[in-house]
Order: sequence, then C-alpha cells, then structure tokens
Amino acid sequence: MRKTPWKYTLIASLLAGLTATSALAADSYTLDSRHTFPIFEVNHMGFSQQRGRFNKTEGKVALDAKAGTGKIDIRIDSASIDMGLDDWDKHMKGEDFFNTEKFPAMTFAADKIDFQNGTPVSAEGTLTLLGVSKPVKLNIANYRCGIHLMLRKQACGAEVSATIKRSDFGMMKYIPVVSDEVKIVIPVEAFKD
Repeated sequence: MRKTPWKYTLIASLLAGLTATSALAADSYTLDSRHTFPIFEVNHMGFSQQRGRFNKTEGKVALDAKAGTGKIDIRIDSASIDMGLDDWDKHMKGEDFFNTEKFPAMTFAADKIDFQNGTPVSAEGTLTLLGVSKPVKLNIANYRCGIHLMLRKQACGAEVSATIKRSDFGMMKYIPVVSDEVKIVIPVEAFKD
C-alpha cells in the first residue's frame, strides 16, 4: 500500500479548511422588529402624499462583504398596517387593498446583493403581495454597523427604498385617483446572531 506524501495531505487539509471558512464567512443578522418599519407613500387625488406603515416585521439577513454575497428573508404582517385612524386601518385591511384575512403576510426574499467597497447598496429579489410574486430591486443607503450602545451587541442599520406599482400585484382599487405608484422606505436595524 502506497502512502500519500505528507505535503499533499497538508495541502488537501488547507484547501478543505479554506472551503469551510468561506462557507461560514457570511454574518447572520436578525431584524430588530422594534426599529424596522416598512413605510409606504401614495398620492391621494393629487392633493397630498399619504403615508402608512406596518408595525410587525421579522426576518433574517446574511451578508458576506468579502465575497460580495448575501441573502435576505423578510416577512411583514399585513394586518399590522397603521394609517393613524382605526376606520382607515380597517378599510386598508379589506378586500379593496391588502385583504389581510386571505393574505396575512407579505414577503421579500433576495439572494442577489450588490456591494460597493464592501458595503451593500442594493438587493434584487422577489416581493410577494396578495399572492402575486414579482421581482423588486431595493436600494440600500446609510448602511452602518457597530456596537449598539444600550444592548452592547453588534448591530447594523440602513435605509432601504423601492418604488413599485400596486397594479402589478392586483391591487387596482381607485387607480388613478389614488396613485398606482407606491414609494416604499424602510428604516432597518438588525442584531448579529
């Protein structure tokens, strides 16, 4: 039986170690639901820009700045919509808009993240709303990581934005009086796992 030279065994071990390290290099984060609120804005009859938000969001983000890769999985509780008035919330939860009884959640999933100089600047993925899935690109600005001063944990934050057409997802009510175009802005904070 012929023995494998030690140098080949060492090289094989090093390569295996490098492969394992790169597979584990992504940092994993859990969204801080107390500081992550999707906010949307629509034009109302040409008179004003009306805004609402969702109060319950959860999800995970994995980022590997060195490899320029990452993954995002977000779930938004549709029934947590907050327009500032109870009757308006009820209307928005109904069949004309978010139909929260039939579709209790919206989701966004992405595995294509664009980095510039080690910083994420956009994410391309799939938004599912009212049971319809469409590609959406999120812009990422003001990305920053550091130690959370109160909790003494590693945290990251950013401002995420996008513009969609609600008609793409089957939300047609009152178009064009209430605009088809919806601007989305999301302050995001997440803690490292």
